[in-house]
Amino acid sequence: MSLAIRARVPGIVTAEVRDVDGRAVVWVDVDASEKQGALSSTSSSQIEAAAVLARTKSLPLVAVVRSSGADIAEGLAALHGWGLAARAIADCSGVVPVIMVVDGPAVSGPALLLGLADLVVMTSRSYAFMSGPTMVAEFTGVSIDNEELGGAASHARYTGAASLVAPDLAGAVEMVAHLLAYLPSSNNAEPPRLATDDPVDRETPEAGTCIPPTSTGSYDVRDVIRALVDDGDMLELRPRWAANVVTAFASVGGKPIGIVANQPISLAGTLDIPASQKAARFVAFCDAFNLPILTLVDTPGFYPGKDLEWRGMIRHGAQLVFAYARATVPRICVILRKSYGGAYIVMDSKKMGNDLCIAWPWAELAVMGAGQAAAILQRRATPDERAAFERDYSERLLNPYVAAERGYVDAVVEPAETRSVIGHALEMLVDKREQLQPRPHDNTPL
Repeated sequence: MSLAIRARVPGIVTAEVRDVDGRAVVWVDVDASEKQGALSSTSSSQIEAAAVLARTKSLPLVAVVRSSGADIAEGLAALHGWGLAARAIADCSGVVPVIMVVDGPAVSGPALLLGLADLVVMTSRSYAFMSGPTMVAEFTGVSIDNEELGGAASHARYTGAASLVAPDLAGAVEMVAHLLAYLPSSNNAEPPRLATDDPVDRETPEAGTCIPPTSTGSYDVRDVIRALVDDGDMLELRPRWAANVVTAFASVGGKPIGIVANQPISLAGTLDIPASQKAARFVAFCDAFNLPILTLVDTPGFYPGKDLEWRGMIRHGAQLVFAYARATVPRICVILRKSYGGAYIVMDSKKMGNDLCIAWPWAELAVMGAGQAAAILQRRATPDERAAFERDYSERLLNPYVAAERGYVDAVVEPAETRSVIGHALEMLVDKREQLQPRPHDNTPL
């Protein structure tokens, strides 16, 4: 079933309302067979009309992009048309999900549309960049091809522009359907319930066995996630970019949720600039579309370094603080192991306003670890004295019970009980509503 939009308007862009795995969406397709998909003002007006329809009718917007940029032959009129399309897509932000599929070139202006989208699926043959290899060679003297400069692998690994990578267009369409399964059609709707026969009170002792016996041992947090969610099924976004934090869709008790988790096998789970940006964008997206957020914490803090500080660790770290502080959806935090310093606050701590904060019995909540504390407070001590200090520090302070006494942790639970606690909390919070102070707009730390 499909319904064409402005079917007789000439140009390389077609738009329709179509069914995608049982969901009605506004679908836009840019045909690259003519002028490599160069967008004229008329073609851009089709994109604009589709975006307006999606926003006003509360339907997700999906666009398949193959474009070499604005139509040079038409001049400024083409640029003007592209600007109108870009504004219409920006107006959809936070109102309806916007998903872009890149199945060819996305150059200059069309590449910027990817930055406006909530989620981007790139096929293996696609590429996207603002300035192509010719311009790069002319200005910098560096020879580079399309694939290396802006191929799907580059955007998946280095820029984070690609949420998912598919082998071909058919695979990309399947990924779009999988994404839509977790999302409502608009910000005024609840996410659809997912079919599952996985009991919400299923015990999960295997989640705890993932954690190594030493606090410095590494493990894959995705194993913990699969143990806690329905049927062990999760859809990870941007898995290769900023791998020290995991962002994923899953469900518990059939309720779709967004998951943010530190990843100890990458940079020991520390937070750096890309990880902060990745998590902040995901938290804001979940908040916009009514997805509860589950945060799994195991981090020793922010990654130290002059380079990070000079590149703006303060500003970018604040993006994650801001995203959590502004989120009004149900928020559940589980401290798996380490939660130190500023990263403790940033990863949705109790004082950031989460609805439920639980910790596993061996969790360590502190300003810093025992070794770091000894290095600062016992600088002149003998090795034996430092060792004694570290033992005492660990026994007295590195446990969740001190935090629980002070109300920073709601409960200390066994790993086997974690899924049940999360599931029942989601049921309890299903009617959560928060009223934010009216204001023209936020001043998000960019």
